[in-house]
Amino acid sequence: MGSSAEDDEISGFDMGTSLLQSSNISTVVHPNHRKGNLWTALAHIITGVIGSGVLSLAWSMSRLGWVAGPVTMLLFALVSFISASLLCNCYKSPDPEIGPNSNGSYIDAVQSILGKKNARVCGVIVIINFVKIGIVYTVTASTSLRAILKSNCYHDQGHKAACEYNTTYFMLLFGALQILVSQIPNFQNIKWLSAVAAIMSFAYSSIGSGLGLAKIIENGEVRGSIGGVPTSTAAEKVWSVAQALGDIAFSFPFSLYFLEIQDTLRSPPPEKTTMKKASTAAVCITTFFYLCCGGFGYAAFGNSTPGNILTGFGFYEPYWLVDFANACIVLHLIGGYQVPYLFIHFAFNHLWKYLGI
Repeated sequence: MGSSAEDDEISGFDMGTSLLQSSNISTVVHPNHRKGNLWTALAHIITGVIGSGVLSLAWSMSRLGWVAGPVTMLLFALVSFISASLLCNCYKSPDPEIGPNSNGSYIDAVQSILGKKNARVCGVIVIINFVKIGIVYTVTASTSLRAILKSNCYHDQGHKAACEYNTTYFMLLFGALQILVSQIPNFQNIKWLSAVAAIMSFAYSSIGSGLGLAKIIENGEVRGSIGGVPTSTAAEKVWSVAQALGDIAFSFPFSLYFLEIQDTLRSPPPEKTTMKKASTAAVCITTFFYLCCGGFGYAAFGNSTPGNILTGFGFYEPYWLVDFANACIVLHLIGGYQVPYLFIHFAFNHLWKYLGI
């Protein structure tokens, strides 16, 4: 990633710059230099929360059924809202209202409030989490690239054709592309980055929901059951439910970079006031999309719901729309991958500091 000087101007989308400048807990960026507002914070959160995982929620819904599925999503949304409300008060310390210290990252807040020992443990967990996100982004992007080729193959040769492609090459291509993108100077300062990523998120989520609704109309019925997909043993049911819960939990992942977003906001009004409004709106918007994607997908396919409604080929036609949705996923992940990359770099720096290395 391009380096950023300490006196760089922090725009509403300069989340990465703010992140790097918060390497000391007592660092406070002058409010006049922070230009973020409600809309930029909302764009950042939506970009991070509405990811391609939304397309697997129909599968999760099929494992839980029509009662437990929606209720579980609403409960996770409630947990996300509560955690966001609590994190808003962790931005300033020791007093949440007047500070004077500003915690520009999750690790900073842990170190300031819970102490250095807990910060060391938190640093390791943060690193593992962001490495996991990087792996998921790589696998998902390569799967979407393969899905584009398979969609075109099925359209030309029929739905029964043996259209098989190796994702290894796409992973290598995605990795090489990330190396090139990371060389762009001050990439994190491109103001339209979060806006474009948010648009891509809305695009493929809307397409997935729309195709599901069209399939329901075509079927002439709402499929699915109260208890979800039946299994032969209780152990299989427990395992499938656990997988579904994990998928849903992974779909609400913005808490670890919540304070970085808050650190871009101008004041007045107080940063936590703006952030609470942004997080409330973001949780409501994402929950709506999640219920639509999960509900329409499950209602369309019932017990045969694929793991991903766009790459699992629940939909073959219109193939160009499926291709476009998968292209939106790839574009979203190309830009989105750079944010975890920056956070990993930051987490390593802080971990070494706390370990005294």
